Amino acid sequence: MKESARAALTYVKSHAEELGFSADLLEESDLHLHVPAGAVPKDGPSAGVTIFTALASLLSGRKVRSDTAMTGECTLRGRVLPVGGIKAKVLAAHRAGVRRIILPKDNERDLEDVPLEAKNELELILAEDMREVLSAALEAEPELIVPGAEVVGVDAPVS
Repeated sequence: MKESARAALTYVKSHAEELGFSADLLEESDLHLHVPAGAVPKDGPSAGVTIFTALASLLSGRKVRSDTAMTGECTLRGRVLPVGGIKAKVLAAHRAGVRRIILPKDNERDLEDVPLEAKNELELILAEDMREVLSAALEAEPELIVPGAEVVGVDAPVS
């Protein structure tokens, strides 16, 4: 988890202009990533694309689509790598009512294990790099971010 967070921050810093914010924002800001139980060893870096997407959303002001789930490992260069447990992750998202899932392209063969009934009700997006993930996961228009405003909740108005 720590490595995923570090890789995400490095990628976002190096692609600031492409993501729609000034790299100076990171130099002027104090950014702390807290992942509860992040120090507890996990079976892999499956949260990589999610951490990348959350940082890109925060810094660009573009909201993450609420109907979309995602999994995958990411490299410092933004490549999306395969992860384990695809069938279980897809079925869990389906049971939770999610209808769009972003998965690593290299996990495509793992979708053969997912029941056809679930696959027919899902939009499965296969990504090879973070540009594809961000294009699918983030809404097009950034939110207006007022300097110095405190954002209290996900949909809280800026005051």
